[in-house]
Amino acid sequence: MSQSAFITFVEESAVQGVTLEELKNQLLHYREQLERTGQQLGWNYAAAAFPYTIVEPEEGKGRWFYLKGNNELYRYILFGVGNREVDGAVRRHVQVTLHDDCTHGDKAKANEFCKYLAKTWKAELRLFNGRVFHYNHK
Repeated sequence: MSQSAFITFVEESAVQGVTLEELKNQLLHYREQLERTGQQLGWNYAAAAFPYTIVEPEEGKGRWFYLKGNNELYRYILFGVGNREVDGAVRRHVQVTLHDDCTHGDKAKANEFCKYLAKTWKAELRLFNGRVFHYNHK
């Protein structure tokens, strides 16, 4: 059974929602940061820390995309954007999904990406295990 984590945009968030393109750009920015760290360290840190390629299949155009693992330790992480009702209000969110055949590496990386995105956007994060983080406190 697949598992999902949700990054929910609340009133105190830095932004009130993102498009799929903005989400992809934020992940690419994260990878660029890792590349710069690797340059300082003198090795290809980005390949180890972001071992995925972004794939947007035709059937998911504008709604979702996935990260495809570049080696046997990583398979897939799905990302989508949408709306959901939270405490009686409709909120924009990012949904991150792990399918049954995902590896422990995928789950660890998905948790890492979710924390980075939620912290960047000052959003609420509900991880795969149900634990909730609030990055929107002043």
